[in-house]
Amino acid sequence: MTILLVEDSPDDVFFMKRALNKSGATVSIQVAEDGQAAIDYLSGVGQFANRAEFPLPVLVLLDLRMPRVPGFEVLRWLRARDEFDCVPVLVFSSSREESDMKKAYALRANSFLVKTGDSSQFVGLVRTMAEYWLNYNEVPRSCIETQAE
Repeated sequence: MTILLVEDSPDDVFFMKRALNKSGATVSIQVAEDGQAAIDYLSGVGQFANRAEFPLPVLVLLDLRMPRVPGFEVLRWLRARDEFDCVPVLVFSSSREESDMKKAYALRANSFLVKTGDSSQFVGLVRTMAEYWLNYNEVPRSCIETQAE
């Protein structure tokens, strides 16, 4: 299983990888450092053309504030494509702005999680997120077959 982490902060990437490791989740984590890299990864173009090396994710963790292409535009792009209908997109942001939350849900984000600076709370948040989305969330067989193609 692969998670695509769309995050431009090296510190946040480090803490997310560490928290996922501590959560016991057995996943491969691919990182896109900005919104354009996320779109390229999901499209399988350029350096991401090799699907064996860069498999489609079962989950996308998406920051909102990024260079080149912001998170909202990545979410809009994703939800405009039928092949990604079954891929959960979790916004992982430091924003607590009501307008950001409303916009994320209007663009069909599956969840909006607020980053915390407290490491034990962050690990707990990531553990709960991974437990639910990777272990309990059910995906239609047709979606799994589409991803395998």
